[in-house]
Amino acid sequence: MASAAAIASPASADSLRDALVGAYKTNPTLQAARANQRATDEGVTIAKSGGLPTVSASAQHIEFLRRSANSFTAPTRTLQAGIDLGVPVYTGGAVKNGIKAAKERVAAGQARLRATESSIFSLVVAAYMDVVRNEAIVGLSRNQVEVLTINLEATSDRFEIGDLTRTDIAQSQSRLAVALSDLRSAEANLINAREVYIQLVGSAPDALEPPPPLPGLPDNPQEAVYTALEFNPDLIAAKEDAEAAGFDVKTAGAGRLPTVSLFANGDYNDFYGTLGGPTSSNFAQSEKTANAGVSLTIPIFQGGRIAAQQRQAQARASSALEQVIATERNVIAQVRASYSSWIAANAIIESSQSAVAAAELGLEGVRAENTVGNRTILDILNAEQELLSARVQLVTARRNAYVAGFALLAAMGKAEARDLGLEGDGLLYDPTLNYNRVKNKIWDWDRDPTPEAISTRTVDISAPDAKIPAIGPIDDRSGTGQ
Repeated sequence: MASAAAIASPASADSLRDALVGAYKTNPTLQAARANQRATDEGVTIAKSGGLPTVSASAQHIEFLRRSANSFTAPTRTLQAGIDLGVPVYTGGAVKNGIKAAKERVAAGQARLRATESSIFSLVVAAYMDVVRNEAIVGLSRNQVEVLTINLEATSDRFEIGDLTRTDIAQSQSRLAVALSDLRSAEANLINAREVYIQLVGSAPDALEPPPPLPGLPDNPQEAVYTALEFNPDLIAAKEDAEAAGFDVKTAGAGRLPTVSLFANGDYNDFYGTLGGPTSSNFAQSEKTANAGVSLTIPIFQGGRIAAQQRQAQARASSALEQVIATERNVIAQVRASYSSWIAANAIIESSQSAVAAAELGLEGVRAENTVGNRTILDILNAEQELLSARVQLVTARRNAYVAGFALLAAMGKAEARDLGLEGDGLLYDPTLNYNRVKNKIWDWDRDPTPEAISTRTVDISAPDAKIPAIGPIDDRSGTGQ
């Protein structure tokens, strides 16, 4: 699965790998998810700060504007400065369990980032195959218009010599008008598909190549389910969330336990020579003091707040456990449904290929029989329509098979950049790098650069049209191997 050949294609034109790389680098949804994960990483540093020493300094100048009439030695002004150091020793487990919960949430966030990546890739694959399919349908529709135009001309010529009736001309004209309508609809669908591609990838599609075969597809649905239960990122994230919620319960309960901390402080006072009034010469006009000690706080009654917070955390933990089961059910349903869709689409491909071959042979026979008067113009028109429908069904089935197969890989947790061979040139985004960078930072003035958008805008990309590139037979561009 992880081989570089998984999604590999020649450098010419646009390949599916090019589309996936473009989305991986510039898609704003994916970039936003990465930024949110970096924010989640900071939760561990924040939790750790609760167990680290704190140092603060203060200073104030005081002017005593009105003094007691009985105070003869009080100063008229003073400068006070001090520094305080606090070192938490025991917090009832709040810090320890808070750190554990934060780490679990980092792991859950990393799994969700994988899920987002997989989801974006699934959308890109669907958009890519939609463009390929709609280009094929536009090509088929244009070919149908050309065929019906020639057929109308031939019908008109035969009418002139009395071989056909005006009814035959009307039928040919009607089918040509319908074909033109279908072509306009197909062209609109192609433009829409290209717009979706631009939205996801950040660039316009250009002569899309056939996609490569999908790697690692399972032999049966149960195999797919077993793989998904182990690797599906949504399920992994739900389990990590449940673990974090369990630590939250312990953190909330720590509020009823004693806390112990060490403290030390130093103070400086300067009375500006005003202490003692007339007898100021008898007093020291500045002083320094320092003290240190141990502080013990024992909660006795807090109005039920701590118990309520712990019950609240327990309820949320219960919800998280249920969410694990719900996510598991959803994953199983997705896997089985995707597998069924993939199998069905492959079966439709086989039947459609047979239908196309039969329709081609039938059209050839109807035309031959028409020349000897055994078939009417309507028979030819019907045969041509059947062939067009069979070809459209074939290219649609190929699109559906590829999209369903990729959706199956995504549900199995096997449709991420590392699985699709997108490594190289430092492309792969590793969320653990940022986590390792920030998890032990303790300097309060350590900042990151000012945020700037990484994803690209599409306002300068020209509006797509319905032109189709000529890169080979349209029926051979599915990449399904069928």
